[in-house]
Amino acid sequence: MMFSSGLNCNLSFPSCLGYPQDSEELIPKMAREPIILNVYDMYWINEYTTSIGLGVFHSGVEIYGTEYAYGGHAQPKSGIFEITPRVADELGEQFRYRQSVHIGYTDFTEEDVSRIIAELGKDFRGDRYHLMNKNCNHFSSQFTLILCGQEIPGWVNRLAYFSSCVPFLQRCLPKEWLTPDALQHSLSQISHHESTPPSDTSL
Repeated sequence: MMFSSGLNCNLSFPSCLGYPQDSEELIPKMAREPIILNVYDMYWINEYTTSIGLGVFHSGVEIYGTEYAYGGHAQPKSGIFEITPRVADELGEQFRYRQSVHIGYTDFTEEDVSRIIAELGKDFRGDRYHLMNKNCNHFSSQFTLILCGQEIPGWVNRLAYFSSCVPFLQRCLPKEWLTPDALQHSLSQISHHESTPPSDTSL
């Protein structure tokens, strides 16, 4: 090959770009792993919020065959947990799988994802959970933003968004639902109520 300047190039074309023809294995292969958002109905809350035209949803991010989500508890440690993708039973009887949304692709490896989860867990602690201000959907959006530069669809966390614009919306929900201990207490009360047969005793 001869350039217009008259200089000869005895290297093959790929070598001119810096990669020998027989060394394709030196070029890093991209993972291109799909990122899926799995959305669930939290119908125990939706019974209240549908009256104001809003749905409340739980979400988790599926990658490499594992779904990562965020929930509240009373301990000052990570609230991020893993479940089998789209298996609502692992979340509890008050949840129902709704749909999956393809968010994008990532080149992060499984090891990278584990490190990212560990770092996010420092911020998304169980005792910092708040139904409106720091919930599972905030985590999912932050996670997908890191993985592929895309946030989750706005409708998934619409109630939290509206509550930041119109603060009185928080007062439309029972206060005990907003924080970890209270949320667990509410779920326990609902489950107990549904499992207890009506009494035959009348006053």
